[in-house]
Amino acid sequence: MGAIFSSIGAGINAIISAIAGVIMAIVGAITTVIVTIVDVILDILCCRCFGSRRSGMRTGRRRGGAASATY
Repeated sequence: MGAIFSSIGAGINAIISAIAGVIMAIVGAITTVIVTIVDVILDILCCRCFGSRRSGMRTGRRRGGAASATY
Protein backbone atom coordinates (compact mmCIF):
# COMPACT_ATOMS: atom_id res chain seq x y z
CA MET A 1 0.00 0.00 0.00
CA GLY A 2 2.85 2.42 0.78
CA ALA A 3 4.45 1.72 -2.61
CA ILE A 4 1.27 2.79 -4.39
CA PHE A 5 1.11 6.11 -2.55
CA SER A 6 4.83 6.62 -3.10
CA SER A 7 4.53 6.09 -6.84
CA ILE A 8 1.48 8.40 -7.02
CA GLY A 9 3.43 11.07 -5.12
CA ALA A 10 6.43 10.65 -7.44
CA GLY A 11 4.15 11.02 -10.49
CA ILE A 12 2.57 14.19 -9.11
CA ASN A 13 6.02 15.54 -8.30
CA ALA A 14 7.20 14.84 -11.87
CA ILE A 15 4.15 16.59 -13.35
CA ILE A 16 4.61 19.67 -11.15
CA SER A 17 8.33 19.78 -11.98
CA ALA A 18 7.59 19.60 -15.71
CA ILE A 19 5.04 22.43 -15.47
CA ALA A 20 7.50 24.53 -13.46
CA GLY A 21 10.20 23.90 -16.09
CA VAL A 22 7.91 25.07 -18.88
CA ILE A 23 6.93 28.20 -16.93
CA MET A 24 10.59 28.97 -16.22
CA ALA A 25 11.45 28.58 -19.93
CA ILE A 26 8.63 30.95 -20.91
CA VAL A 27 9.68 33.55 -18.33
CA GLY A 28 13.31 33.26 -19.46
CA ALA A 29 12.34 33.79 -23.10
CA ILE A 30 10.19 36.82 -22.25
CA THR A 31 13.01 38.28 -20.17
CA THR A 32 15.49 37.76 -23.00
CA VAL A 33 13.20 39.52 -25.47
CA ILE A 34 12.65 42.49 -23.14
CA VAL A 35 16.38 42.84 -22.42
CA THR A 36 17.18 42.65 -26.15
CA ILE A 37 14.61 45.35 -26.97
CA VAL A 38 15.97 47.65 -24.26
CA ASP A 39 19.55 47.05 -25.48
CA VAL A 40 18.58 47.93 -29.05
CA ILE A 41 16.80 51.10 -27.93
CA LEU A 42 19.77 52.17 -25.80
CA ASP A 43 22.18 51.41 -28.65
CA ILE A 44 20.13 53.61 -30.99
CA LEU A 45 19.98 56.44 -28.45
CA CYS A 46 23.68 56.23 -27.62
CA CYS A 47 24.57 56.05 -31.31
CA ARG A 48 22.66 59.27 -31.95
CA CYS A 49 24.14 61.04 -28.93
CA PHE A 50 27.71 59.76 -29.19
CA GLY A 51 27.77 58.60 -32.82
CA SER A 52 30.84 57.47 -34.68
CA ARG A 53 30.23 60.07 -37.39
CA ARG A 54 30.80 63.00 -35.07
CA SER A 55 33.82 61.47 -33.37
CA GLY A 56 35.24 60.41 -36.75
CA MET A 57 34.91 63.94 -38.07
CA ARG A 58 36.61 65.32 -34.97
CA THR A 59 39.64 63.10 -35.46
CA GLY A 60 39.81 63.70 -39.20
CA ARG A 61 39.09 60.15 -40.35
CA ARG A 62 37.09 59.52 -43.51
CA ARG A 63 34.98 56.53 -44.39
CA GLY A 64 35.27 54.85 -47.78
CA GLY A 65 37.91 57.13 -49.21
CA ALA A 66 40.38 56.24 -51.93
CA ALA A 67 43.16 55.86 -49.37
CA SER A 68 41.37 52.95 -47.69
CA ALA A 69 40.93 50.94 -50.92
CA THR A 70 43.89 48.70 -51.67
CA TYR A 71 43.83 46.51 -54.78
